[in-house]
Amino acid sequence: MSDTVAMIVFVAFPYAALTLAIVVTVLRWKLAPFTVSSISSQLLESRKLFWGSIPFHWGIVLILLGHLATLFFPATVAWWNGVPIRLYALEITGLALALWAAAGLLVLLYRRLTTARIRAVTTPMDLVVLIVLAVQIASGIWMAVGYRFGSFWSVGVVVPYVWSLLKLSPRPELLQPFPFILQLHVVSFFVLVAIFPFTRLVHLITLPLPYLARPWQRVVRMRHIEPVG
Repeated sequence: MSDTVAMIVFVAFPYAALTLAIVVTVLRWKLAPFTVSSISSQLLESRKLFWGSIPFHWGIVLILLGHLATLFFPATVAWWNGVPIRLYALEITGLALALWAAAGLLVLLYRRLTTARIRAVTTPMDLVVLIVLAVQIASGIWMAVGYRFGSFWSVGVVVPYVWSLLKLSPRPELLQPFPFILQLHVVSFFVLVAIFPFTRLVHLITLPLPYLARPWQRVVRMRHIEPVG
């Protein structure tokens, strides 16, 4: 990968994605607050939703917490991985969580494609999100299997790269020599960040407190009226 391409892919695009995510999310929150919702489809179908949503959400959340721990406490993670048995335990746990999340995502994708009532309310962006998430998880699993001990080498490569972006002194050269699958994993994350404010994922920013101050919603219950005569 040339230096120019690396600057576009690992510098310009991440900054554009982050800017887009922040600006559009704020505008959506201010101008269309009632659209900041997951728009639950549980009433349309709940069985497959349960078996897909639980493993997917818990798997993703725990993996994300692990990534954040590596980002904010790299020295602690490096110390933990200094003992082989602990390194193996962490790697196996991460892979298991990724497989768990992948299984849940496959169920959710199958549900959207095969359940008529869910397919009727599915938007193109819903499918885009699922595909990007699938790429993100699949590339993570691929790295865990094909390029092992990611929790070890990421401390010296990915963590410095992310912090270089946050400090506004980007170092794309850190990722240039690495395999395509790692680069894909990083880029797909920023794709997810870029489309975040345009999807139902934006409900992740909501907290219970704002609902106490928002305008009233009037819910009308439909009743079946028997014909007269």
